[in-house]
Amino acid sequence: MNVVPEPLPGGPALARGFMDQDEKAAKFYGGHFQPLQNKRQRAAWLDESASARADRGRLTEVLRDYNAKYNNHEAVRLSLDLLERPETLVVAGGQQSGLFTGPLLVVYKAVTAILAAKEASRELGRPVVPLFWIAGEDHDWDEVNHTYVLNRSGEIAKLKIEAPETGRSSVSHIEVDGENWEPPLAQLEELLQESEFKAGMLELVQAAARKGSMCAAFAEIMGALFGKFGLVLLDSADPALRRLEQPFFRSLIAGNETLEDAYHKTASELKEEGFQLQADVAEGGANLFYIHEGARLLLIRKDCVFTDRKGTISFSREELLDLLDRYPERFSNNVLTRPLMQDYLLPVLATVLGQGEISYWGITGRAFEQMGLQMPLIVPRMSFTIVEGTLHKHMEKYGLTFGDVLEGLEEKKRRWLEAQDELELGRRFDEVKAAFADMYDPLLEQIGTVQAGLIKLGGSNKEKILDQISFLQGKVQDAMAKQSEAALRQWERIERSLMPLGRLQERVYNIVYYLNRYGLSWLDGLMELPADYSGTHRIIYM
Repeated sequence: MNVVPEPLPGGPALARGFMDQDEKAAKFYGGHFQPLQNKRQRAAWLDESASARADRGRLTEVLRDYNAKYNNHEAVRLSLDLLERPETLVVAGGQQSGLFTGPLLVVYKAVTAILAAKEASRELGRPVVPLFWIAGEDHDWDEVNHTYVLNRSGEIAKLKIEAPETGRSSVSHIEVDGENWEPPLAQLEELLQESEFKAGMLELVQAAARKGSMCAAFAEIMGALFGKFGLVLLDSADPALRRLEQPFFRSLIAGNETLEDAYHKTASELKEEGFQLQADVAEGGANLFYIHEGARLLLIRKDCVFTDRKGTISFSREELLDLLDRYPERFSNNVLTRPLMQDYLLPVLATVLGQGEISYWGITGRAFEQMGLQMPLIVPRMSFTIVEGTLHKHMEKYGLTFGDVLEGLEEKKRRWLEAQDELELGRRFDEVKAAFADMYDPLLEQIGTVQAGLIKLGGSNKEKILDQISFLQGKVQDAMAKQSEAALRQWERIERSLMPLGRLQERVYNIVYYLNRYGLSWLDGLMELPADYSGTHRIIYM
C-alpha cells in the first residue's frame, strides 16, 4: 500500500475549525488528541473523578457477557481484564449497526480507535483499551438496512434486508429471521467476483446472519475483524448496561431544564460565531427517549409533564423517575445526551468522531460541565479512499487526479473524446453548417422578393437541413464513442469506484468487497499504516 495525503475541500465549518485548531472553534471542545499534554491532563482528571462514574467491576461484567457472545477473543478478554483495573483508560468510537457493518467509514473508525489507544498507552505508560459503542438503541431501520458493493462488472449494487414491521423499535431489538437474511446473502454471493477469499467471506457473513438481529450480526462481523486487536464491543441497547446507566438517567431527568438551558446557551454561542448547528436543539426538548409498547418516543417537556410530540404518553417528573426505577431498559439517550452517558459509563480518554459528529459534539460542552463531567479529547476519524492498481493505471493513462474525480469527470471526459477525433470531424461539421448558412441566408432574402410567404417556408427548410446535418454529426459521434467504448467504461469505473453516487467511497461501499479481493491481510495492512489524527483524507494506492 502507498498512502498519499489528499485534503478534502468543504465539510462542516465547525469541524474544520476544530481540526485546524482555530481558537474560534476549538474553545467549544475538550481538546485535540494529538498533544501529549492534553492526554496527561485528561488522564489526571479521570483519575480524580473515578468515583463519579459507573462501577468498573459491574461494567466489566456486563461487557464480558456481551463480548463472550459475539467477540470472544483472547485479546478482548485481556482488554476487559485491563479495563477492570482502576488505572485503565478507554479510547471509544461508535456507529449504528449497518448491514454487513455498513460503509467503510465504520471500519476506519474502529481502526482509528485501536491505533489511538495503542499510541496513548505507550505515551502515558498505562493501559488504554479501544472500545466500539454500537448504537443499537437507534430506531431508524431504513438507515441501516442496506449497503453497497461493486459488482463483477464494476457497477454499484445495493444490498438490502427486509424485516417485519419495525415501527420505531430500537434496531437491537428487531428480530430478523433466516428467511429475511436469505435475499441479501444470495445477492452478495452472486455479486462478488470469484476469488480465493470468497468462501471465507461468505462463511463470515452467513454465520453473522444466524445471530438473529442486525446488531448481533454487526457485532459478530466486527468481532471477527477486530477482536484479535483487543477491540471491546458495547451495545447501547443492552438491558444489563441500562441498569448501570440508571443513576445517570435519574440525574438527566432531575436536572432536565438546566441541561436544556446548557444546550441552548452553547447553540446560541455557536450561531453567534457563524457556525451552523449539526443537531437540533429543540425548545422543551428533554433529549431522552422512552420506549412505549415497543416504539421509541422522543420526550419533550410540556406544561410540567414529560410527553411526546403526539401526546401518546404523559408523565410527571416523579412518575418518570418511578418508571426509571422499575424499567430502566425503557430509557435511552438522544444524540446530545449519548456523549454524556458514554463519559459516565467509561473512563474515556478520547473519543473517535467523524466531521459531522465533531460538529454536533460542539453543542455539548456546557452540558458536560452541568453534569459534573468534562468533554473527552477528540480524535478525528481517519479517512481514506482506496484506489486499486488497475484503476490507478487508468487514471494515469487519462491524466486524472483524485481532485479531478471529486470535481466530476463529465467535462474532462467530453474534452478527452473530442481529442480522439483525429479527422477533426466535429470541426468540419461545424464549418459545413456555417458555410451552408452563409450561402442559404442570401437566397432567403431573394425569394422573399418573389413572395413574402416563401421566407417562412425557406427558414423552416433551412432548419430541417441543419437538423439533418446535426443528425449525421450525432451518428458519427456515436460511432466514434463506440470505438472508445472500452475507454469510456474505464472512465465510468474510475468515477464509480472513487465517488459512487456522488459521495466519498468510504460513505458508500462495504468492506466485504475489498476483503473478497485482498483477504483479511488487507485489514492487517490497514492497521500498519502510519496513524494520522489530523482528519486529513488519504488515498491508499493498492
